[in-house]
Amino acid sequence: MSEFVDLTLLATTFFTLFVIMDPVGTVPVFLALTSRMTAAQRRKAALQATAVAFGVILVFSLFGQYILGFLQISLPALQLSGGLLLLLVAMELLMGWGRQPEASDDSANVNVALVPLGTPLLAGPGAIVAAMLAVQDADGDVAGWVAIAVALVGVHLCLWLGMRFSVVIHRVLGDGGTTLVTRLAGLLLAAIAVQLMADAVFALIEQEL
Repeated sequence: MSEFVDLTLLATTFFTLFVIMDPVGTVPVFLALTSRMTAAQRRKAALQATAVAFGVILVFSLFGQYILGFLQISLPALQLSGGLLLLLVAMELLMGWGRQPEASDDSANVNVALVPLGTPLLAGPGAIVAAMLAVQDADGDVAGWVAIAVALVGVHLCLWLGMRFSVVIHRVLGDGGTTLVTRLAGLLLAAIAVQLMADAVFALIEQEL
């Protein structure tokens, strides 16, 4: 099995993206943004948001290096900025700042599945950087690319399932259970953010030496 897929890279990529994109923590946000939608519209929004997030992550996984090269941005610089933004998101999760956006009166004219759900809430800088670093770790190896592909599909499947059955999940966990899971995800995300920034700082120092 390990000859066809890098199991270590698969596990690290999946769990890193899972914590960053936070399928469980997305549930209350999704419910708030789609509160005025019918059940059918909510199912459509879940599919659209997942598709947008997957498309953005896939594009940066395949062409991220070229995009950064054209803009003359180094990967450590993007990694450091992504780590800072991730730390802010982690603080929001831990402290409960701004995680419950209210649906506005203009929500009927705006496709919330595209913005802000698909991006930047799901496919944000942290997820983009994590995917690009996974591609860098694969180093062109077929088993590594297969691992990344499986991890991406798996995480986005979890995201879709979370949003698709968001009402059921929220009913089972309750407000307290959802808050607990969100706080734990925030703690893990903060650790990932600090590690990303530390690695970026060392990488930038090595570039200057």
